[in-house]
Amino acid sequence: MKINAILSFLVLSLSLLFSFSSCKKDETTSNPTTSNSPNILFIIADDMGKDATNGFSEGSIKPTTPTIDNIKNTGLSFTNFWVAPTCSPTRAATITGKYGYRTDVKWASDVLSNSETVLQKYINQQTNNKYATAVIGKWHLAGANNSFNPENFGIDYYAGMIRGTAESYYNWNLTTDGTSTTETQYITEKFTDLAIDWVNEQDKPWFLWLAYTAPHTPFHAPPTEMHSQGALPTYTEGLDAIPYYMAAIEAMDFQIARLLNGLSAEERANTIIIFIGDNGTPSDVAQAPYTSRTVKGTLYEGGINCPLFVSGNGVSRTGTDTNLINITDLFATIAQIAGSSASEINDSKSFKSLLTSSTSSTNREYMYSEMKSDRLDIWTIRNQKYKIIANSSGSTEMYNLETDPYENTNLLSSSLSDEENTAKNELETKLREIRN
Repeated sequence: MKINAILSFLVLSLSLLFSFSSCKKDETTSNPTTSNSPNILFIIADDMGKDATNGFSEGSIKPTTPTIDNIKNTGLSFTNFWVAPTCSPTRAATITGKYGYRTDVKWASDVLSNSETVLQKYINQQTNNKYATAVIGKWHLAGANNSFNPENFGIDYYAGMIRGTAESYYNWNLTTDGTSTTETQYITEKFTDLAIDWVNEQDKPWFLWLAYTAPHTPFHAPPTEMHSQGALPTYTEGLDAIPYYMAAIEAMDFQIARLLNGLSAEERANTIIIFIGDNGTPSDVAQAPYTSRTVKGTLYEGGINCPLFVSGNGVSRTGTDTNLINITDLFATIAQIAGSSASEINDSKSFKSLLTSSTSSTNREYMYSEMKSDRLDIWTIRNQKYKIIANSSGSTEMYNLETDPYENTNLLSSSLSDEENTAKNELETKLREIRN
């Protein structure tokens, strides 16, 4: 009996000691939902427009994306988010907080100058190197220079594909530390493996820029376990490209789930997730109400009004937000999330306050985007209601986005009302102010 009593006492004492230790740990560990230094996961989907994204009315065929859907449903979806119409200028605007005419990155494969202060470097200048930073995946800001090392900008770690398009999702050039090698692992999976490995190595808050190539061409059949599109034959010209495009999106969703499921519960709770599409859907797979002439590569809404979802640490609002958000605004917003005090820098206005308050003041009165290819030099501006598209030859279009969201009726084809004329003058004045 005495032995049993002693054993019972020891068990009880150890239990109390463990409980006390656990309580002390909880008291000294910061609450992950209120951390001042959240992990920041920024995910870029390549060529994924609203017509290929759940939660939007555009498009009748949608991919099965439970992970991306959860990011949207547990946070905020911004319905008026403008990017550039092609990959490189969207990335340049995000990483510099500047419009393309300031960086001279206005079309795919334009090169970003080494003189620019990129977001990762800015964050650590402002926070005394609080964050570990990485860019993994598609860079597309160095032309075709596979030996370029983005770490030269002040990013801690880079691994991925420098060029804009992989010849094959199963055979592509992986660049690490400025050295390019041939990689045969499925590219979406490889980027995720690199991301998981890097995150697991970090012992301080991290900012991961994860830029998938999916669902950018080439159209292909991903590994079957990653999608629900069935047994897809090898893609050849003439086949319906939509199932292949949807499969690439689903494979990306599958891989994002792998990354998130690999985080501990505490780390996941201390992570804010920002998901965007970098431009509209390619013309080969565009869906109504968009057409092949109003999607990727154009300044119509199907080319530049893209998905933006934010959820996780520090995001207390859910549902949709109609504020005007420009791609440049991600610079100041992410920097503020990381601890910077500046709400505006370059052409960037932080929308961090919108993550917690619907009564926050309107983020912007105007949004701007542009493009300059070998053939075209075009720019556009909008306020909450009206939009103007103008080009270097003097041609101008104007639309009422409240009543004509898919830009079917050019208001300048007939006489303008007083309200429309006033709006046109205001937009043109602001356009001159921005461009000059």
